[in-house]
Amino acid sequence: MFELHDRRDGGRQRRSRHALTHVTSIKRFLVIIVFGAAVASAQDDLATFLRNRIDFSALPDLDEEELLKLCRQLQDRFQGDYVLDLAELRQVATVLIPVLEKSEETQPFAAWLKSRLDYLEMAEQLKPAVPPAKPAPNPSPEVQRRAWQQRIAKQPALSPSAKLAARLKPFFAAQRVPTSLVWMAEVESSFNPRARSPVGAVGLYQLMPATATQMGLRLRPTDERTDPDKSAQAAAKYLRYLNTRFKDWRLTLAAYNAGETRVRSLLSRYKAATFDAIATRLPAETQMYVPRIEATILRREGIALVK
Repeated sequence: MFELHDRRDGGRQRRSRHALTHVTSIKRFLVIIVFGAAVASAQDDLATFLRNRIDFSALPDLDEEELLKLCRQLQDRFQGDYVLDLAELRQVATVLIPVLEKSEETQPFAAWLKSRLDYLEMAEQLKPAVPPAKPAPNPSPEVQRRAWQQRIAKQPALSPSAKLAARLKPFFAAQRVPTSLVWMAEVESSFNPRARSPVGAVGLYQLMPATATQMGLRLRPTDERTDPDKSAQAAAKYLRYLNTRFKDWRLTLAAYNAGETRVRSLLSRYKAATFDAIATRLPAETQMYVPRIEATILRREGIALVK
C-alpha cells in the first residue's frame, strides 16, 4: 500500500503520531473501498462503517503520485462486474475531487472523476430496483434507461457547452455520424478538454493514445486530443469505424467505452446481436455509459438515439 512521506524542505521526515494515524486510516480506506475487503462486506451499512472508521481528512496528505494511484484504483472499480458496487465509491470521490483540484498537475484527473460522479450516485439510486441477493444482480438495461432519463431530465441546460456542441456538430456530420452524438462529450468529460483518465484517455471525447493515433491525431509535441475540434473529428471518425462493424449505435457506444474486442467477444459467447442481450455482462461503467448517453441526447436534443 502507499507509503506517505513529509516532503517539506525537500526531505522525508517522520510524521507525528497523529499523522501516522492518518496513514493507517488511508490504508484501511484503500483496502475497504478500493479493493472491497471482507471486513466491509460484513457491515450492515457500509457508509456508516466508513464514517466511523475512516479519517477522510487524511486524503490531503497524499502526494501527487499517491493520488494518481488512488485514481487508477478507482478506475479499476469502474471496470468491475457489478453496477451497485460503484455506490461505495461516492464518498471517496466527493472528497478526492477538491484534493485533486488543488494542483495544476492533478486537475485533469479531477475533471475526469467529476464527470463520473453521476455513475456513483446512480448506482446508489438503483439499489431499491434490484432484488436482494448476493451478489446483487445488475439492473436491466431498461431499468437503467428509465433511471437515467429521469435523472438527466432534471439537469439544467448547459449554455457554454451547447455553443461548443453546435460548433463541433459539423465534424460528426462529415463522418456521416448522427450529430446528436456530439453530446458524448458531456458524459466523457463534462466538455472539459483537459480531462484525463488514470489510464491515459484525454480530451472532450476521452481518446486513448493508440486510438487517437489511428484516427490521425498527434500526441507530440502537443497532444492534439486536448484540441476540441480535433478531438471531435477523431471521435466521430472512430464512431463511424465502430458502427460499420456493429451496425447498431448502442453496441457502437459500448465498444467505444469498453473496447471493440470485449463487445465482440460477448456477442459471440452468448450468441447475441443486441446491446441489451449482453449489457449486464459488460463492465459496470459501460452498462451505465450507454443509457446515460441516450438520456443525455434525449435531454439536449429531444430525440432518441438512432439505432
